[in-house]
Amino acid sequence: MDTFKAHLNKFITITDQEYDSVFSFFQVLEVKKKQTLMLNGEICRFMYFVAEGCLRKFFINEKGAEQTTEFAIENWWITDTFAYERQILSDFSIQAVERSTILVIDLRQQELLLQKHPVMERYFRMIYQRAYAASERRIRYLYEMSREELYLHFSTLYPWFIQRIPQYLIASFLNLTPEYLSEIRAKLRS
Repeated sequence: MDTFKAHLNKFITITDQEYDSVFSFFQVLEVKKKQTLMLNGEICRFMYFVAEGCLRKFFINEKGAEQTTEFAIENWWITDTFAYERQILSDFSIQAVERSTILVIDLRQQELLLQKHPVMERYFRMIYQRAYAASERRIRYLYEMSREELYLHFSTLYPWFIQRIPQYLIASFLNLTPEYLSEIRAKLRS
């Protein structure tokens, strides 16, 4: 898993020997497209690192529709942080959008990892800070931007998502109907 090692090296410095030890705390999983990793109502036991592919986190809204709240592509983490940290039932589901290779760690293993490799505390702190900052920006965009501006901003900032992710999932993430997203895209093309 050279991908994970390269990712870690962007934030911390570890030797090859340390990396082998760090890596031993994780389980590698190959998941199929649309495979569910966690269901709403289950205890959130794991954090997932995407080595290859794409995962999404979603909930079922009051209308019974799936509402995507987060995507994770290569080098991104995904979990229900609130439920994971407390080891409680999750209000979310996590599913593979594409065939994916992921690294999985549970809270107990993560705590053992942090004890054995304190430098990983710094790594996870930096990851959480970036994720929190991204969440803050997304909330602001949801308040300030029109739906059309939101799509334009998203497609400019993350053009690879537009290519990789089915439009109905992008619509769900932006809180749009697939039909309205099609209208926006048609309007932008003309």
